[in-house]
Amino acid sequence: MSRSYAEVIGDPVAHSKSPLIHGFWLDKLGIEADYSACHVQPDELAGYLAQRRGDPAWRGCNVTIPHKQAVMPLLDVIEEGAGRVGAVNTVVRGPGGALIGINTDVDGTADAIAPASLQGEVAVVIGAGGAARAAFAVLADRSCRLVRILARNPDKAARAAMECGLRAETMILADAAMALEGAGLLVNATQLGMAGQEPMPGGLLDALDGMAREALVFDMVYAPLETELLRAARARGLATSDGLVMLVGQAASAFHRFFGAVPPRGADSELRKELTS
Repeated sequence: MSRSYAEVIGDPVAHSKSPLIHGFWLDKLGIEADYSACHVQPDELAGYLAQRRGDPAWRGCNVTIPHKQAVMPLLDVIEEGAGRVGAVNTVVRGPGGALIGINTDVDGTADAIAPASLQGEVAVVIGAGGAARAAFAVLADRSCRLVRILARNPDKAARAAMECGLRAETMILADAAMALEGAGLLVNATQLGMAGQEPMPGGLLDALDGMAREALVFDMVYAPLETELLRAARARGLATSDGLVMLVGQAASAFHRFFGAVPPRGADSELRKELTS
C-alpha cells in the first residue's frame, strides 16, 4: 500500500512553511505519512486535481495564492464556512473520493484573536480581500459592538463584509485615527508591512495611540514576523498576535482533516523555534 501524503499547492509555493509545520507534527506523532509542496500553475489546477482524485494515497492539499477562489468550481462539496468566506484554503478527500473544500483560515484567525475580549468592544480590520474575509467571518460570530473596515475601496469592503454575514462601517486608510479610537482589536489582513510590499502608513501607526489600553493588535503578515505594526503596538503596551499564530492554527485544522489525528499543540513553542530559525 502506498504511503499516504498531503501537500500544499500554489504559484509560487517554494516559500511555504506548511511542509515544515505538517512534517513537524507527523514526526512528533510518529505517523507514517508525507507532506510536501507542489508547484501548480493556474492552467494546471484542473489537471492536478483530476490526477490526485484518482490516487488513494492522497489525503488532500492546502491551497494558497492564486488558487483559493479558482479551485472552488472544481470541487464536489464546499463546506458552509468556505462558502461563506468565498474561498477554499484546504481540499480533503471525502467518501467515495469526493473533493471537499474547506476554509481553515477562519480557525487560524479565531486562534489569533482569542485573547481579545470583544464583547462591547470596537474591532477594526485593515483590508477587504481573501484574508480579510476570514476575519469578517470570525467577527460576525463574536459579540463585537462595532466593526470598522479600513480599505482602499470602501464599497468593495462593504460587499465583502455583508457576504460574510458581517455588518460594518467602512472607511479609507486616511481615517485610521477615527477608526481606531477606543478600539479593542486591530487586524491587519493586507500585505502592508510585508517584505517587498508597501510599508504600513505612518498615520495608521500613530493612530494606535487611540486604542483601548487592553487592546490586541493582530498582524497576519509573517514575513517579517516582527512587523513595524507589531513593534509600534508593543511600544504602546498593547497586546500582540503575529502571523505565525494564524498560520499554525489554520494548519492544525487541516492536519486533523488530512491525517485523522490532533496535532500536538503543546509543542507549539518548539515549532515556532523551527519556523523562525
